[in-house]
Amino acid sequence: MFFLRMIFRSFSRQFKRRLLIAVTVCLSATVSVAMLGVVFDVGDKLNAELSTYGSNITVQPKADAVVNDLYNTGGDANSGASGTSESDPTTFLKESDAPKIKTIFWAFNITNFAPELNIHADVNCASESADSSSCKASGVPIVGTWFAKTLHMDSGESTVAGMNGMRSWWKLDGSWPKDDSAQGLIGTTLASKLGVTKGDTVTLYKTIADGSRNKQRITITGIYDSGDSDNNAMYIPSSTTQVLANLPDSIDKIEVKALTTPDNDLARKASKNPNALTQDEWETWYCTAYPSSIAYQIEEVIPGSVAKQVRQVAALQGDVLQKTQAVMVLMTVLSLVAAAIAVANLMAASIGERGSELALLKAIGATDGAVSRLMLAETAVISLIGAIVGALLGSGVAQIVGHVVFGSGITMRPMVFVLVFVLLTLTVLIASFSSIRSILGLKPAEVLHGR
Repeated sequence: MFFLRMIFRSFSRQFKRRLLIAVTVCLSATVSVAMLGVVFDVGDKLNAELSTYGSNITVQPKADAVVNDLYNTGGDANSGASGTSESDPTTFLKESDAPKIKTIFWAFNITNFAPELNIHADVNCASESADSSSCKASGVPIVGTWFAKTLHMDSGESTVAGMNGMRSWWKLDGSWPKDDSAQGLIGTTLASKLGVTKGDTVTLYKTIADGSRNKQRITITGIYDSGDSDNNAMYIPSSTTQVLANLPDSIDKIEVKALTTPDNDLARKASKNPNALTQDEWETWYCTAYPSSIAYQIEEVIPGSVAKQVRQVAALQGDVLQKTQAVMVLMTVLSLVAAAIAVANLMAASIGERGSELALLKAIGATDGAVSRLMLAETAVISLIGAIVGALLGSGVAQIVGHVVFGSGITMRPMVFVLVFVLLTLTVLIASFSSIRSILGLKPAEVLHGR
């Protein structure tokens, strides 16, 4: 009881200094909780934010992938028709295999995907002959795809996949087409060239392998502006494209949007040759959501495919994440250093003011350890109050940062609070060290005689 009474008496006798210690620890705890809370959650937030700008994994037939690697003809994975050559594909994947993407180990990290069949067709021709000179536009890129297709999985779950969620940056005047219909979207450049607006109908002509010429009327439901050369293309349902080109159940690419973990040395090693990994490395890599491990698992379920990460997106995710985390960790360290300096100075000033009191305690029999424990206990109690208040404020600041920067709240993990309290404890102990040394060097006779 005497010990506790001594602690609480010090609060009333040196209220301003104790309050300053509490405020210092509170501010440090606020910054540390807010920054570390964001650090531990920023990976998912950045992935979600960057994933709005298109796919980060593409799936192609093996033969096409080899040609792309040899001649660098892969193009931009998120540019649809503008990322393909001017000729039609000659090797294909099965559209019916595409839903298998949602059966891999990291299925829940696959947020969206869309198969594509990229062909070229003539538009609004005066005659049905193979002569394209009578057409308003010839060799127009046509992308057959899904828009918002509902898939019923063998597990009993349902999912929606398609371009609606893959092209969120498009400026669309109109509405998205329905799957398995004779509707489509047209780019602004092509729409201007053809002189069509939403609600109009265009006729597509396609010469197939046997020399005959198929045609398909398409109602334009919307005009999109992609901001790139994709504005020269049209997007129509994959089933309609397959009928037009006489290529049933055929696609030549799948765009996949996945939540991934930024690459590290292990992921880069695995992306070169997974077979070079040891058993432990392979298990760690396979069970971590690296872009390369997700791509590998996609190849396992889709026959004859090669899945590759979009390097620009993966590199951007890793680079932004590392820099963001580094800045926030640096702010946390600086706040702890500032707190240590402030607490050390305040404790030194407090001991200077209470020199006579502490000397008297030692003179009547208190040991150096007892006096040191008293000072540490006083500082610990006031620091604990500041840390609790700071943790609450830090949680609020983290939510503000989340909503302002990412448009959603931050998930505060219990580990953040544990880590901050451990760091603050070490900070206060280090800051108290010099003050404790001065207590040990305190000589009662000299202090009480005013020397």
